[in-house]
Amino acid sequence: MKKNSLLLFTLILLASCTGKNATEYLYLSGKLENNKDSILTIAGQTGIIKTIAINTDGTFKDTLRVEKAIYTLTTSAKRAPIYLKNGFNISINANSEDFMTSISFSGNGSENSNFMLAQIKESQKLGDPTAILELKENQFKTKLETIKQKYDSILNSYKNIDSSLVETANQQTAQMMNYFNKMYAKNKAFAKGSPSPEFKNYMDFKGGEKSLDSFKGKYIYIDVWATWCGPCIQQIPFLSSLEKEYHRKNIAFVSISTDESRRNGGSWDAAENKWRKFVKDKQLTGTQLWAGQDYDFQKAYQINSIPRFILIDPKGNIVNANAPRPSEPRLKQLFTSLGI
Repeated sequence: MKKNSLLLFTLILLASCTGKNATEYLYLSGKLENNKDSILTIAGQTGIIKTIAINTDGTFKDTLRVEKAIYTLTTSAKRAPIYLKNGFNISINANSEDFMTSISFSGNGSENSNFMLAQIKESQKLGDPTAILELKENQFKTKLETIKQKYDSILNSYKNIDSSLVETANQQTAQMMNYFNKMYAKNKAFAKGSPSPEFKNYMDFKGGEKSLDSFKGKYIYIDVWATWCGPCIQQIPFLSSLEKEYHRKNIAFVSISTDESRRNGGSWDAAENKWRKFVKDKQLTGTQLWAGQDYDFQKAYQINSIPRFILIDPKGNIVNANAPRPSEPRLKQLFTSLGI
């Protein structure tokens, strides 16, 4: 009898310890098809918190202790978000050749990560935000409501996600709606047909100065850029090709550099020289202007990121205050619709 009591006590004790450990640790396992990596890393805001070995057959498993949060799951150059919390037991399955499309989570706590994946996939369907902002007001409102409904539908379809993740998701949706509404209101201030803000006496690379009025009688496609801006530089080959193709058409291609002293050791002369050297070395075509210390044009168009492209008609009125980039096929479609 004493022996049976001791055995029962031992089993209860083991069960209690197992239950305690289950809530103190997180269990991860899974398999990666077509895997060529030997390690899987889990990273948080402070860096890598765990490195997990991947077996030759693509399987892996490990135990770790975490702070409840969103982490990044990484193999080689591939990555995906994962929501971790002590007490979860998550299995991960993916094809390494098509990581983000194929990855899925199962097991206790997996619904949180699957929810995040669903949100990411929905975001990828949004397309170009600029196209949404160009819709007519009724269409814009309908589109925004449709977007919100889709995100809300995703949230409602996952019943067991952590409350902190629900709060974050709602905040992100609200921020997105706020962004679109603010940008749409801003764009209305630069509605098609409105007189364009002007720039005056900007330095011309070829000599002299140019103002917006210098190009009256022509359409004007303006590129606001800087030599330090990677996305701006990425558009240059497309812009040069466009300028050559439309060279004899009724349109001027005007590039306005915003290079300034702050990024050039506090020297405006150095900023100008850097701009001049870049234009010369890259053999940039079209009209190349430097704004110098005049920020009025940028402020008037509320430009807070570059590159920014603007299309103005021969009378100096706005056609599109946030025109398509040179790399976008719809820019040529816009030119064609205007008879350029």
